[in-house]
Amino acid sequence: MISVILIGAGNVASHLYRAFLNAESVVVKQWYNRSFEAIKSYKNDTEVINDLSQLKEADVYIMAVSDDAVASLSKTLPFTNRFVVHTSGSVSLHDLDKKNTRGVFYPLQSFSKEAEMDFSNVPICIETEEKTKLQMLKDLAEAIDSKPYKISTEQRQTLHLSAVFVNNFSNQMYRIAHEISDAKHINFDILKPLILETANKVQEMSPYMSQTGPAKRNDKKTLKRHIKLLENEEHRDIYELLTQSIQKTHGIKYKFNSKKKN
Repeated sequence: MISVILIGAGNVASHLYRAFLNAESVVVKQWYNRSFEAIKSYKNDTEVINDLSQLKEADVYIMAVSDDAVASLSKTLPFTNRFVVHTSGSVSLHDLDKKNTRGVFYPLQSFSKEAEMDFSNVPICIETEEKTKLQMLKDLAEAIDSKPYKISTEQRQTLHLSAVFVNNFSNQMYRIAHEISDAKHINFDILKPLILETANKVQEMSPYMSQTGPAKRNDKKTLKRHIKLLENEEHRDIYELLTQSIQKTHGIKYKFNSKKKN
């Protein structure tokens, strides 16, 4: 049995907590957060505290807090020589205070507190300062049906950067598409099958091979027509930038003559 203490009550912490509750080989001894408000809706037998001095002894302390809070909060932990990990994709292992044994337990997924999460679809990147602790994190990941990957800080930070492009930036594209379609009273649901097909396609082939569209075809009339349709200057800039990026990738030389003027 792996005893865990959760520190923080954000999206990642909330989902990890629910997953750990359903894991037979994991027990959550305590859940710490500065405010009880964020976790009061979770009715269970776990002890909830808002005072770090009340932290009990456990096999691993999981700091699921904001990136900026990792270093400072780890310094305030009232103990030494225990195993402390953070869940950040961009924060170094060595940002944790060296008074404790350090590690990383990073679930590579987009978390929303209200949405259900199947951890069998969540790869977990693990890293430890001491090799003897690596197996514990592997066991912890597998206990919630996740697949663990031994990933260094440099690799993890690169993965996190890649994830921003894959998730955060693509979602912003969805938001822009929603705004464009909504302006003409078009139901955004019509685009959802295309979103799913695009995501499914890269499961079978590389993004390079799966690229389609007017930029890849160098369909100049369509490209110019799209620019004329875009009333928002920021949207036009993004369209041109992404079009040129696609064409550069595929060895196509084409530039827009000018920006549409309002």
